[in-house]
Amino acid sequence: MTPRTSVPVRRLLQGGGAIVAAVALTAGTAWACPPEPTGNQTNQSAQAASEGEGTGGSRHSGHYHRAPAAETKSEAIKGVRRVGGVPDAKGAISLMFIDYGHGRHKRTIMYATGQFGLKAYDITADPRVPKLVGQLNMPGMWETEDTDFDPRRKIIYLSRDPRAFNGNTRTGESGIYVVDASKPENLRHITYVKVPAGHTTTCVNDCRYLWTGGPAKADWMPADWGGRPVWVTDVRNPAKPKVFKDPIDTGRNDGRTDYTHDIQVDSQGLAWASGRGGVRGYYTTGRHYDPVKRTWRRATAWDPVPYAGGGLDEATTNSTFMHNSYRAVGRTRSQAADPRRWGNGQLLYVTEETFNDGCANDGLLVIASLKGSYRGEGWRSTPQDPFRLHTVGTWGVAGKEGSDPASDDCSAHYFDVRDGVIVQSYYSQGTRFLDVRDPTNPRQVAYFRPADAASWQPYWHGRYVYVADNTRGIDVLEPTFRR
Repeated sequence: MTPRTSVPVRRLLQGGGAIVAAVALTAGTAWACPPEPTGNQTNQSAQAASEGEGTGGSRHSGHYHRAPAAETKSEAIKGVRRVGGVPDAKGAISLMFIDYGHGRHKRTIMYATGQFGLKAYDITADPRVPKLVGQLNMPGMWETEDTDFDPRRKIIYLSRDPRAFNGNTRTGESGIYVVDASKPENLRHITYVKVPAGHTTTCVNDCRYLWTGGPAKADWMPADWGGRPVWVTDVRNPAKPKVFKDPIDTGRNDGRTDYTHDIQVDSQGLAWASGRGGVRGYYTTGRHYDPVKRTWRRATAWDPVPYAGGGLDEATTNSTFMHNSYRAVGRTRSQAADPRRWGNGQLLYVTEETFNDGCANDGLLVIASLKGSYRGEGWRSTPQDPFRLHTVGTWGVAGKEGSDPASDDCSAHYFDVRDGVIVQSYYSQGTRFLDVRDPTNPRQVAYFRPADAASWQPYWHGRYVYVADNTRGIDVLEPTFRR
């Protein structure tokens, strides 16, 4: 099959925000401290609300989470202990761990992205005490959520949301900053490419291509779209990225093109696209039967073949907005529920992110079965004849041990999985550890909710869990619970 024509996009650094970014990309400490995360997030939230980011009454804007109605000193910790932290990473949104060298010369660098840009911390000597060794200052950067990287070429891809540098979704610029991280002490900006989407960027096909999705649509996009789908970028030559003209993952919301929020690639290489309308998985390499086109064909990053997935059952969730997902399959099949009972790769673990009235109505962890979705049902779903995945189990913080009843900032956010335990962020309700070996009954085994929590994304790494907290920076936690 002949691929669609990919069009090179020139490096455009136009407008005040982009100029700021270009100057800020020089390494060093010449810039003053970045804006306080709370203030910056408040501005982002107010802007999102005024722009009507969500459709159909949804408040999701790529993190329009509520601040607590009143300041509280409440905190709750059980089954873990805090053994370290990085307060100078306030504004943190995501983390990455990249290894350099081998044997006794091996180094591990933890990279933090956020409203400050990019920071590199060496955790080789003591994982509890990350040491700052390099940074790219980009004050006002947004959003860098779930930032991805190429571990072989040591390249980091920072996704620029149109709301970065005081922009907005209607007219703001979005794209990808390509950063050379081969020398953590000397992070180097390779190039910037303008992309029609820019909330999250994910590597596919061994980081030879990128999938970028979200957020809400721009003024120039079709009127019947509910949000931005996915655009594909060829980064085989990272100095000269090429963006494909036509988007993918269209028609995701019962036939309507809508907001694709993020992509997760499972251990078999399938790419799972989460967003409004559910979660759908795609082959991006190899020859497969396409259940939508009803023919065998070759899958590519720019023309993937549908695999499985679809919308989530509204009777068991509080919205249709699915934020991110995880599929335990292949070498990771034993990381979640018992595959002998539940099947190898038959379950999806999904964050529903939504903020409704009352904590009990906010986003949940949702566990759904993929059974019955392998014949293109999720691509043929319509409002008149909808297809939905069967929900196996859910879990939310409302009324649970360790929760703050005074807070209504309760939505689920990103999670990580290891040995049957999901560690998941719940914003002001902190970081929760859930035993999901029985997916029909997720069970909380530990929690970490400091008084000023704004937990965005946790990561298992070695014996510790590292939490990117948007107000606290980075917390290093050591689990002490027994299941």
